[in-house]
Amino acid sequence: MSSSDEDRAERGGKNGATSEDEEEWPFWKLALIALPQMGVMVLWIFLGPNTTPYLVSLGATEQFAVLNNSAGPVVGFIVGPIVGTWSDQSTSKWGRRRPVIVAGLISTLIAGVLYSGAEQIFGKKCQGAMYLAAAMQWVLDFTINAMQTPFRALVSDLSSKKQQFPMQIFFAIVCAVGCFLAFSIMKLYDVAIHHMLELMCLVMLINVFCVGAALLVAKEKQFVPTGTETKGGLLHMMQGMCGACNGMPKAFYVLLFVQAMVWLGNTVWGTYGKMWFTNSVYPGDAEAIAESAAHFEYVAGATAFASAGQIGSVFNLVLSFGFMGLGYTKLPYHLLYAPCIFVGGFVCFMCAFVVGHSHMLAMLMFVLSNVALTAAGSIPYGIVAVWNRAAEETGKVGSAAMQMAILNCCITVGQQLCTMILGGLENSYSKLDALKYLYAISMVANFSGGIGACFLGAGSSGGKKEVATSDSDEASSSEETSS
Repeated sequence: MSSSDEDRAERGGKNGATSEDEEEWPFWKLALIALPQMGVMVLWIFLGPNTTPYLVSLGATEQFAVLNNSAGPVVGFIVGPIVGTWSDQSTSKWGRRRPVIVAGLISTLIAGVLYSGAEQIFGKKCQGAMYLAAAMQWVLDFTINAMQTPFRALVSDLSSKKQQFPMQIFFAIVCAVGCFLAFSIMKLYDVAIHHMLELMCLVMLINVFCVGAALLVAKEKQFVPTGTETKGGLLHMMQGMCGACNGMPKAFYVLLFVQAMVWLGNTVWGTYGKMWFTNSVYPGDAEAIAESAAHFEYVAGATAFASAGQIGSVFNLVLSFGFMGLGYTKLPYHLLYAPCIFVGGFVCFMCAFVVGHSHMLAMLMFVLSNVALTAAGSIPYGIVAVWNRAAEETGKVGSAAMQMAILNCCITVGQQLCTMILGGLENSYSKLDALKYLYAISMVANFSGGIGACFLGAGSSGGKKEVATSDSDEASSSEETSS
């Protein structure tokens, strides 16, 4: 790393922000620092559709397996803000973000092996294996959330003002690659859940590589609090959590509602999409006798789901580059985000009322679902990064990790709503009808989120238009001074 990079890292480590006259970090270095998000995406995409059938294969009931998916939303809602605040206020000599990432990775490796190796530890069809896997699912969600919370904040710390929005969109690119890898891993075996330990070890190796590559490039200096920031302890952390949104525009709170609604719809695909493919579009059964019709249908459905996921990941990648390019323009954020959410609502409508057993139409809808997924996984974070930088310019200490953790909390709200709705529906309806009604409810949620996104441009003091105006004013002022 050059001396200018080290100076920039030191300034970023002290106040979590950089001034306009600082030299920008090369794009390739920021891209490597964002790489761990790819590994985490492989984890989420691999685990999402497999957690429910995996627990069922170990002896759990359908309802228990579905409700145990509350692990992600509940743990994420609690862990994200705590880790975000801790990361923002950490005075570790290794920096604010890196120690959290390393601790999260190590604990994820341990929990991942215990989760995927439950059958090897206790034996097949043993209740102990089922309960160990169920418990480790909660632990995994804790450790993964802890590991991923500082990723975006670290990139934001080291990015210049002009790099903020595009670099947050870049996360969608690495996520797209992670999605492709995850769906490719699922295709290594006909029934992935019967080879959970081998596949999880492969997923963990990808995460070790990604975090290692990022840490070789990322440089942080010890954060040195000043003034009232020198206070420590739990009380100060709680004050930091409560005050993290000070200075943010009113549209920030609209964005939180939008995020929750959109992720209710996205979770249907991420967690129950494979179930829909293998039980509704293809009437199969993972535990059916080998070579039976039900077994054949399950394998065909799982293969179609993974293939559609791969195609969707490539589509996701193209969309991400498109969003990143638009990030350098003056197109208002809400005009970019809202149409994508409406596409998600249309997809849910088609799945609830039109697709039926149409294999090709199901795959097409899965591919199109990536429009809302890509937008929701990138645009809100870019908006918050810009708003956060605008707040920093008024003299407020940066709280990027905490604010992005709050966005993640809203994701968990949508995820939990999705899980609880499906669990409740399965009490009164068959699995197929429950999935149909879940898609219908997700349609309403997406359209509500899309309408909310239309109002993100109202009263946002940190919006793109305002930032652009500020830049032009600064340029004019500079020209007048030099003349």
